[in-house]
Amino acid sequence: MSKGKVSGNKGSYDCDKKEQGGRIPVYYKCGLMIDTIQDVLRQRPGWVEVKDGGEWDFNWCDVGSLRENFDHSYMEKHVRINHFHNYYELTRKNLMVKNLKRYRKGTEKEEDPVEASKCDFFPCTFALPSEYHLFVEEFKRSPGSTWIMKPAAKSQGEGIFLFKKLKDITDWKKDGNRSEDAAQVESYVAQRYIENPYLINGRKFDLRVYVLVTSYIPLKAWLYRDGFARFANTRFSLSSTDDKYMHLTNVAVQKTAPDYDPEKGCKLQVQQLRRYLTAKHGREKIETLFKDIDNIFVRSLQSVQKVFINDKHCFELYGYDILLDENLKPWLIEVNASPSLTASSKEDYEMKCHLLEDTLNVVDMEGRLSGKEKRVGGYDLMWNDGPVYREDLNLETYSSTFFTANTHLGCINDRENHLRRQRIQRQIQTQKKDKWSS
Repeated sequence: MSKGKVSGNKGSYDCDKKEQGGRIPVYYKCGLMIDTIQDVLRQRPGWVEVKDGGEWDFNWCDVGSLRENFDHSYMEKHVRINHFHNYYELTRKNLMVKNLKRYRKGTEKEEDPVEASKCDFFPCTFALPSEYHLFVEEFKRSPGSTWIMKPAAKSQGEGIFLFKKLKDITDWKKDGNRSEDAAQVESYVAQRYIENPYLINGRKFDLRVYVLVTSYIPLKAWLYRDGFARFANTRFSLSSTDDKYMHLTNVAVQKTAPDYDPEKGCKLQVQQLRRYLTAKHGREKIETLFKDIDNIFVRSLQSVQKVFINDKHCFELYGYDILLDENLKPWLIEVNASPSLTASSKEDYEMKCHLLEDTLNVVDMEGRLSGKEKRVGGYDLMWNDGPVYREDLNLETYSSTFFTANTHLGCINDRENHLRRQRIQRQIQTQKKDKWSS
């Protein structure tokens, strides 16, 4: 089965109806049976779904079916697919830490203490079983500390547990060694648990934030304005390490709690969280916090830039999980290549549909963008082979310390007004071109 548009069909494709200089129709394939992405694709003007075996221009697939979409396929220039070939370099927990450690070591070798300090955003972590002995040495240096074990390739809180005694980890190690095939031993990461998380009403939470990467060489990344905080259902305490409803904020975990209320849910919009934190700690402190969060996005992407297979046909929508401690220091917990698109409420459905609509707007299958945009809907261009700033300033005149990054996480998302202004601007530009050409 061919994937994408083969060269023999290129002429017929280019002769298709044009709309505002772009390609219409766009033939798409979607392997996810989730309301949000299905609804967004079906309702997009000029997009036509293809069935199994049909040739497609755009493919939204799960990582599990990624290989079959790349193997034995020729993709024309315009074709797009929603994952990079080796997406797992950033989203498998053990590989993410490996790449971050290598990146941090590189900054330390350059003897740049400022740059090295910007890499201090992930907890002390070891890949198991390969780094088991290194982990044991570190564990013994800090007796009484709490650690957390996570399967390297699982999500939604599956297989995670906390522990304070080395016996718990040795039991796990023995269970793994009993496997008949050593290759079947599951990879885990052992990570120092953040024992002092920032609490609201006594409950732990983390942030889910969305970053869209459209190229790794050069690196081009967009940050979405919306996101949410995910709260634990039980008040936090270190006296109990067995209560998953206290320590794990995954919605898939929390919704199984006996007293979970589906109408109230366990989410808070990031705009509401930012207003709360600003009111409590002041604007300057919270602006610094969000700058530190921006730094996590950029440094983590740079850490895998050299190992990624850059393909112009690929883009990636990442779901970043960020935890705040009581000192308002952000920590990177993990990065998801397939962030959940399932809606837990009407508000959540609308947010995720807007996120997906704007993702398609940035990917721009219709060819409507000029390529110079700093904002598209709810997305702000955060990095374009270098930092992007809100104002076009003379780099030779001003120090970069006076620039303001073009990021607006937790700020007002007036995406509809912005998209409307962009459409009007395009119409004016088209009219000017037509007048000039006539």
